[in-house]
Amino acid sequence: MKHPLFFLLICLSSMQLFAQDQKASCNTFTFEMEVTLPGSTVQIYDAITGDITGWWDHSFSEKPYKLYLEAKPGGGFYEIFDESGDGAKHATVIYAQRGKMIRFDGPLGLAGNALQMVTTYNFSAVGSDSTKITLTVHGSGEIQENIPAIVESVWQHFLFERFKPYVENGYRKLD
Repeated sequence: MKHPLFFLLICLSSMQLFAQDQKASCNTFTFEMEVTLPGSTVQIYDAITGDITGWWDHSFSEKPYKLYLEAKPGGGFYEIFDESGDGAKHATVIYAQRGKMIRFDGPLGLAGNALQMVTTYNFSAVGSDSTKITLTVHGSGEIQENIPAIVESVWQHFLFERFKPYVENGYRKLD
């Protein structure tokens, strides 16, 4: 019979080999984009927060029961799967000032990865009847090479292909 210390040494050396094979590096990325929309800063802020089921189209569940961004410090960016309340919290609101700025921290659709993103919407008036949204995203963590471009293209989709038509069409749900 082998000594118990022998088995401990075998386990430790196996763990060391496994750890060496699983090395990951930490990376960062950032980008910014702007869109100008008809409406006051408060109207646009209210449209991009609260119930966003009408325009947000990326989710974990095939047909989410509700998607909403709770516009208050400590609030959440929630996807509710069904009437029973099952769901996911994609991010936590860390700053909210109606008509001016909302910022949330979380991995959004990349949950389960060692990745965090801080997403900020800044609202500024353009003339008397329009609002410019400046979106800024900062990501950090274990980021594969293609992730920054994917995240940026998804936000391009949300702002220009989903949210902009939603606002321009009178806040009617997009299919």
